[in-house]
Amino acid sequence: MAPDILPGERLDAVNDKIELIQKPDGLTFGTDALLLAGYIRGRYGEAAELGGGSGIISMLVATREKAEKITVYEVQESYADLAERNIRHNSLSDKVRSACLDCREIPREMYGKCELAFTNPPYMRADSGYLNDADGKRAARHEMNGDISDFVLSAAKLLKYGGAFYAVYRPDRLCDLLVAMRGGGIEPKAATFVHARADSEPSMLLIYGRRGGKPGMKVTRPLVIYDDDGKYTDDMNYIMDNGSFPPGYSL
Repeated sequence: MAPDILPGERLDAVNDKIELIQKPDGLTFGTDALLLAGYIRGRYGEAAELGGGSGIISMLVATREKAEKITVYEVQESYADLAERNIRHNSLSDKVRSACLDCREIPREMYGKCELAFTNPPYMRADSGYLNDADGKRAARHEMNGDISDFVLSAAKLLKYGGAFYAVYRPDRLCDLLVAMRGGGIEPKAATFVHARADSEPSMLLIYGRRGGKPGMKVTRPLVIYDDDGKYTDDMNYIMDNGSFPPGYSL
């Protein structure tokens, strides 16, 4: 199928033989999306992604058969359209659909329908850091359309009792994330800190929770991306090759 590319966009080959239409002046496919897709364990029926952007995480989850049906909720119309075009181009319309909707306005008929919800939400408060001039980047990086509590509460509404929640976030906002999860009825069950190198501070945090789960959280060994020679570590190569984390990160 010929890609439906608009002016200012480009087509890139990424993981799992997916061809991704991207906006170079917006947020492009990165390590956070790749790791979140790999962190999701198990097989699920109905699933939802909150703040889907280009749709890449949902497409990775779908091609790896981790969910049967996924709805990508994206508030920005241009990105909801981009996700839909990516889904069509990669022949995944039978598994993934895009919905242009604010995560704070999830329709009541969807409550309790999902076994899985996941998100790569904006990391920065609306009043913090550099505000990018590009609207798409600003909304993707800053909490312009809901904060972490809104994203978690929406996930809780979508999930069945016992449903799984996964997110990638910034380590310096771990407290905000944990408070939001427990406040929304999603109990944190496992977390993994991601380091660029063994001697660097963590730059990312991956977390897993269960709606209505019992208290008790495991912190796995950290994931280190690069070795001393600047090459991928064995763990990172495993993720690249298998689309999932090595057995040592069992949740």
